Amino acid sequence: MNIIKRLLINVLIISCFCLTVNSQTVDETHLAGNRNNPEKEEWLRDLGFGLFIHFSHDAQLGIVISHSVVGASDDYLDRYFNELPGTFNPYKFNPDRIAGLAKLAGMKYIVFDAKHHNGFCFWDTETTDFNIMNTPYKKDLLAEMIDGVRRAGLAVGLYYSPEDFWFLYENDQMIRRREVDIDEKTMQKYNRFIERQTEEILKKYGKIDILFIDSPMKDVCMKTAYRTQPDILITRGAITTPEQYVPGETMDWLWESNVTMGTQWNYKPTNDELKSGSKLIEVLVETRAKGGNLLLNIGPHPEGNIPYEYEIRLREIAAWYFINHEAIDSVRPWIVANEDSIWFTASRDRQTVYAIIAHNDNWKRCHRKEFVLKSVEATEDTKISVLGQSDLVCEYVPETDPTSRFEQKEDGLHISVMRAQRIYNNHRWPNPIVVKLENIKAAGKQ
Repeated sequence: MNIIKRLLINVLIISCFCLTVNSQTVDETHLAGNRNNPEKEEWLRDLGFGLFIHFSHDAQLGIVISHSVVGASDDYLDRYFNELPGTFNPYKFNPDRIAGLAKLAGMKYIVFDAKHHNGFCFWDTETTDFNIMNTPYKKDLLAEMIDGVRRAGLAVGLYYSPEDFWFLYENDQMIRRREVDIDEKTMQKYNRFIERQTEEILKKYGKIDILFIDSPMKDVCMKTAYRTQPDILITRGAITTPEQYVPGETMDWLWESNVTMGTQWNYKPTNDELKSGSKLIEVLVETRAKGGNLLLNIGPHPEGNIPYEYEIRLREIAAWYFINHEAIDSVRPWIVANEDSIWFTASRDRQTVYAIIAHNDNWKRCHRKEFVLKSVEATEDTKISVLGQSDLVCEYVPETDPTSRFEQKEDGLHISVMRAQRIYNNHRWPNPIVVKLENIKAAGKQ
């Protein structure tokens, strides 16, 4: 390939990136009423990875959180609101263990479900008897969770739904979402109810870093939140928060994907299909490569503990993150998100690029592989390494040279790397290998 052809390819790569980013303006990602501090939004982008916790008294049944009451019979509603709380006792709830595991997995913040649409409150509230204090648990679980998150050094986030099925039930209204049609007097009462609850959760527990408002009925909650804690960062309700998917485009501003481990937000003991640890790592990598945050959800067991199936996936993520944290923390998008199965993240100044090589099931330890990267170009000061490795030795194979190498050619940057580190006893590691490229530049950039 001659120089002219190569330059044309490089221009095309960069142009495609610019078209992707500019296809959506910053204004379109910030919703009405957003008063977030831009510096605080950049702070959350640096954190990158958080734990979402959906929990309610209906976890005892292993059903969808809240929504089963929409269209439910009078008998069902009576037992749901009046009897089911009487058997809810999350006595195994251990916020320090939950926060510790989240931190090990690389999560920098936790967003806990203070109140979902059903109206069940996890704090000691004066607004309703439908709360954790009127269960066998009889303790302010929200306070315990917030304290545990802070002890772990993580940022505190709260989920709150202004929509409240209990309020509708108590006020003889049809339980439904969004298209709530009630008289003006009841709506005023409803708005005051939302305002009081928002004030409670933002005044009782000190500084709250993040608020996730899950409802189109967000206005009263948002205004109250900004008035009560002006420095609070509102995610859903103020920014783009894709649910259960990662967008196809790269966006170089704050957005956050909310994804469950399985098929449900609440605890689901039966008929569930959990994503593998490898799949969850791939979702995290893709999200960060496209400029977003990942808020990964778990639903605690009704007794309060993290189900074993969730824990083992968090530990697989933890092993990968322990090695490759540089490629996830405080990064921004590169000029392209990926080249086939190689994903990219970059340092803020884009002098360092991380090539995250996925689908390594057949990459044996102490074996070398070569790749060609089209979007990066070496400089006189370029260095290359594999995260987690010293590049000095491959255990049990002393004659092997594991040094990472690179060569700039007309068709791209050729890298040659070895998977030298032993992570599992069987010498196999199915998760991405990350190549760190220092003092690098975008292909074709002068």
